[in-house]
Amino acid sequence: MAFNVVLQPSGLQFSATDDVSILKSAEIAGMALPYGCRGGSCGSCKGKLLTGQLEREDEDPFALSEDDRAAGFALLCVAKPRSDVTIEIAEVARLADIVVKTMPSRITTIERVAPDVVLVTLKLPAAEAFDFRAGQYIELMFKDGERRAFSLANPPHQTGSVQLQIRLAENSYSTRMFTEVLKERDILRFEGPLGTFQRNPDSSKPMIMVAGGTGFAPIKSMLDDMAYKGIEREVHLYRGSRDRTGLYLSQLPEQWTASLPGFKYVPVLSDATPACAWTGRTGFVHQAVLDDFANLSDFEVYVCGAPVMVDAARRDFAARGLPPEAFFADAFTPATTKK
Repeated sequence: MAFNVVLQPSGLQFSATDDVSILKSAEIAGMALPYGCRGGSCGSCKGKLLTGQLEREDEDPFALSEDDRAAGFALLCVAKPRSDVTIEIAEVARLADIVVKTMPSRITTIERVAPDVVLVTLKLPAAEAFDFRAGQYIELMFKDGERRAFSLANPPHQTGSVQLQIRLAENSYSTRMFTEVLKERDILRFEGPLGTFQRNPDSSKPMIMVAGGTGFAPIKSMLDDMAYKGIEREVHLYRGSRDRTGLYLSQLPEQWTASLPGFKYVPVLSDATPACAWTGRTGFVHQAVLDDFANLSDFEVYVCGAPVMVDAARRDFAARGLPPEAFFADAFTPATTKK
């Protein structure tokens, strides 16, 4: 059965069937709602139900608290309509200029840039364009049916190949694939670009960027894109890592300082050891932002990394005056292997 969905405050409308999520129905209609994981775990697609009824399955309590549910919020990537509905959601964009494709690629490099991070470069077909926005991601499609999502680390103007920063972890499917199975010149298919994590092009507010671990990848893409386009905005990059080895590609902040007026860099180690010989900031990376800014009402914040960090930043930055519409995030939710 089909129902009518109205989005507020935009007033845009589309049809949604009761067996498809609100997010997917919007995409079919050519509209882009904010999303990240597509699986009810990251909270990026949260919208407020104003009228009507939704079937709500697979909502992770980490991504949607009991208080959120009581206030009428739902995760639109897993919610399905059970009547005509009206939903309030901050961001709605058209997808006309970005086409999601399934493409083959060839692995050209697998480079260990940190003890637990590999940089993977994929060469794209010469005859087919691949357009994306800085901050988006792709899903690698493996031969056994598994899929894994990784943010694009290169900026959109660097055509012909894409770069991924892949974290290595014990008993991880991706770790096994990129350390034991796959090698240079192997073919990999992927789907993309996906996601709505991107810089707000209509704003000139100062930006605070918070990157944890390989959450550095989409932030790098955004900053490289800004440098290429000559965009001059005040930018404060807070980069978090457990130890010094996690601050891979350490030459980049120096390059951004030279190419981006108003750029400032604050690395933060949460678990520094004597071997790090570290004299810089320590603790949780989002706490370093709180230590430096008493009022965030005039900023935009971009956060990428582990869900616990994203959730803490969303909560604590709001308490410092950050408007909800000025918080942009991509939470790296752990993938599960198919049975």
